[in-house]
Amino acid sequence: MKTIRDPVWEDFRRAAVALDVPLDDDALRKFQAYTIALQEVGFNITALRETEAIITKIHLDSLALLAPVAKAAKLSVHELRQQRWRALDVGSGAGAPGLPWQIVCPHMQFTLVDSIHKKVDFLHAVIQTLALPATAVQARAETLAHDPEHREQYDLVMARAVAALPTLVEYTLPFARIGGLVALPKGPRAQAECDAAQKAIATLGGELLGVFPLTIPGDDVRRTLTLLRKHQPTPSSYPRRVGIPAKRPL
Repeated sequence: MKTIRDPVWEDFRRAAVALDVPLDDDALRKFQAYTIALQEVGFNITALRETEAIITKIHLDSLALLAPVAKAAKLSVHELRQQRWRALDVGSGAGAPGLPWQIVCPHMQFTLVDSIHKKVDFLHAVIQTLALPATAVQARAETLAHDPEHREQYDLVMARAVAALPTLVEYTLPFARIGGLVALPKGPRAQAECDAAQKAIATLGGELLGVFPLTIPGDDVRRTLTLLRKHQPTPSSYPRRVGIPAKRPL
């Protein structure tokens, strides 16, 4: 797989450096192949089609999360990229942020979860093409979180554009181990969502570390990252059965 030599990709490499995530040629080739897969997939897995938009809204948007997660873990970004964490991407869809993270953090073991079969098939295909150590699972978070192989097993749990925070914490916190992190990219209203989710966070064994502004090169849309830490076990009754967290948030 040859590296595509194009000014757009050189700009991406420079933008990644600005996020403290330098990319070697192998990583760049994988991002290029992932982009082509998104553009060529036979169904609408993302509304983005232009290379520049995919780079900004998927790749850089995902890489911008590394610095605040590293800080929360008391690591440098370079040290974070060497960790052998078990990580989970809930509602992965087109693969963000899990696939970009897996490309730049090759020692981590990502599990990408989505409830839609054709999206999981797409994730499987990308994982195989890029020879990544990730796995993709078709499941609902409410069900998978009661599986002992997944419950409270992850060092890092992520979810992007899945649900409002009071619902989202019920989808994610049960997967995190004690001391593990939950990273939830959000927009400008994240603090209001955090205020509404206080009861849910406490009930599910989490603590709010903060809402952190994100700077994404080439994008002036205000983005934030809500970070939680798991400090006690999630009660066994959570998450509730499929559909209830969305219908009746804690």
